[in-house]
Amino acid sequence: MTSPDKQSETSSETSYEFQAEVARLLELMVHSVYSEREVFLRELISNSADALDKLRYEALTDETLMSDDLELAITLIVDKSAKTLTLIDNGIGMNKAELVDNLGTIARSGTKAFIDQIKQSDDANKAGPDLIGQFGVGFYSAFMVAERVDVVSRRAGSDESFQWTSDGKGAFEITALEGERATGTSITLHMKEDALEFLEETEIRRIVHTYSDHISFPIFLKGEEQPPAKNESEGESEGEGASEDQSQPEDAQQQLNAANALWTRPKNDITAEQYKEFYHHTASAFDDPALTIHYTAEGRQLYTSLLFVPSMPPFDLYDAQRSAHIKLFVKRIFITEDAEILPPYLRFVRGIVDSEDIPLNLSREMLQNNPLLTSIRKAVTNKVLSELTKLASSEPEKYLRVWEHFGAVMKEGLYEDVERRDTLYKLTRFKSTLKELDTKVESQDPADAGWRSLEAYVKDMPEGQKSIYYLAGDNMDQLTASPQLEGYVARGLEVLLLADPVDSFWVSTAVGFEGKPFISITQGNAALDDIPVKEGDEPDKTKDSESDSDHSALLERLKTALKEEVADVQKSSRLVASPACLIASAQAPDRQLEKMLAQQKGGSMPGIKPILEINGSHAMAKALNAAIVDNKDQRFSDLAFLLLDEARILEGNAPKDPAKFTERLNRLLLES
Repeated sequence: MTSPDKQSETSSETSYEFQAEVARLLELMVHSVYSEREVFLRELISNSADALDKLRYEALTDETLMSDDLELAITLIVDKSAKTLTLIDNGIGMNKAELVDNLGTIARSGTKAFIDQIKQSDDANKAGPDLIGQFGVGFYSAFMVAERVDVVSRRAGSDESFQWTSDGKGAFEITALEGERATGTSITLHMKEDALEFLEETEIRRIVHTYSDHISFPIFLKGEEQPPAKNESEGESEGEGASEDQSQPEDAQQQLNAANALWTRPKNDITAEQYKEFYHHTASAFDDPALTIHYTAEGRQLYTSLLFVPSMPPFDLYDAQRSAHIKLFVKRIFITEDAEILPPYLRFVRGIVDSEDIPLNLSREMLQNNPLLTSIRKAVTNKVLSELTKLASSEPEKYLRVWEHFGAVMKEGLYEDVERRDTLYKLTRFKSTLKELDTKVESQDPADAGWRSLEAYVKDMPEGQKSIYYLAGDNMDQLTASPQLEGYVARGLEVLLLADPVDSFWVSTAVGFEGKPFISITQGNAALDDIPVKEGDEPDKTKDSESDSDHSALLERLKTALKEEVADVQKSSRLVASPACLIASAQAPDRQLEKMLAQQKGGSMPGIKPILEINGSHAMAKALNAAIVDNKDQRFSDLAFLLLDEARILEGNAPKDPAKFTERLNRLLLES
């Protein structure tokens, strides 16, 4: 992350260039053609509300920052003659360094992704506002409507005030101001000619009501002061005797919002639209929530939760920090977003928890270990899982959309949260080979879309099947083409297809589901010989005319030829149409897990060799046996290594030695 470059400095004024990412972003904003430019006001009000929250929190430990009678509020001032709209808050404010950091850089990941998405959008009019909120760069949306922005700020506890000024064209200036000013921040937008509609009172009222009615601080509107009526009898001219005091008399201000915390209202008094706008505010998102969870817990503790499951994945869903985004309030006072109320595997959930019992004066370090918060964490996690379970049962189609976006994250809980593993098992959904089996099942999941629950899988297991079979890999195309599936499909045995990286880890620690262990079909003995092949799927026995002694001789020769590459060579019951496949021994990691562990170590797993299984009825086996009979050692060696490399390729891997692979292939082609 680059910092703004200082260009020049005088005693009171310093010029900077914007961080490169911000400069590119501002270019998009300045030349914006978005039809929903009104979101700029929502973003600026949201920032002001955050500043008020921060002041109230810091004042808990430093009473000098805020007087007891201070009313925290946001004020909008319209000046049509000057073509300006000003937003004032008496919140925490900013010092010079914070003005540089907060308004000259985007100090969060995803900036490049934001710019790429906004440029590549097929419909900029729709995508722009969505992405502005999603990536948290709302302040810069001011340049969609303003040709210049002035920010004046004084941080709580400081005597210094500064002004930040920019036209959004690559640079900004910061000037030290003289004289005493109130704590907080004012943002003055010098409106573009095509944005003057946002100076109309009716338009401002509409925008605030639509987007910011739930803000828990009052939002006041002060319009242009009307000149006092001319007193004909006294001959006073217009404006004579008007006060020059810039303070705002109470009767000159109109409150635009309800100004009470949405979660404190009865559920029956809150509309779906109000829930949606609150979600937009608290999550910096523009999608509609897929699930809203609003409840008050009473008993040993009193707290209220208002939580949302998004309908689209947040941009930081796979951020390495795996941070949750639940805001903790205590008696309506914002405390922190770092309380880790939900476990990492539920990090896609957004919202707030407001406790009546947690002490306000706890440090953030003490808060993490507070028994009251520990109890809230457990209860809220259980509630979210319970509501997801209800959704899966009552609205399976909607739940499948949630699973498609967040299932890979939720599966992290299968190895992280042993206590709730059984609950999570019931929420999991998997792709499988069911459609390949051509069999009727009793418990095909509603709104199927190719997804299967573990409950449905176990219920539909044929007689004699004692395990849940799975195949893990890099992607679904690779999995469905895997030769290891052939023997299971031929016998009508359903196999779960696991294509998420997390799958190889949770399934290796899973004990089982309803007494049925999870078995990888690429590991150990397939144990398929005792299960009959479905009628019509039997392999052509005429191709497998060689005797057991012939197979034994072939296996021994292959073991000798490939002894440096494989641990063993076996005749396969897994294969029907393919010539060969690789498996792991029962004691070694599953093939996909081994591959992932090897990637982490920067190469292959030392000391672990795969087992090569061959299809005795395949023409390749016949050609290898012919090479033995004809004493064609070079041909046998070429065929043996090509067989091994073919098995590697079918797993999605490259031949171990591409040059030798090409040499052997060319030699065989020229012989034919």
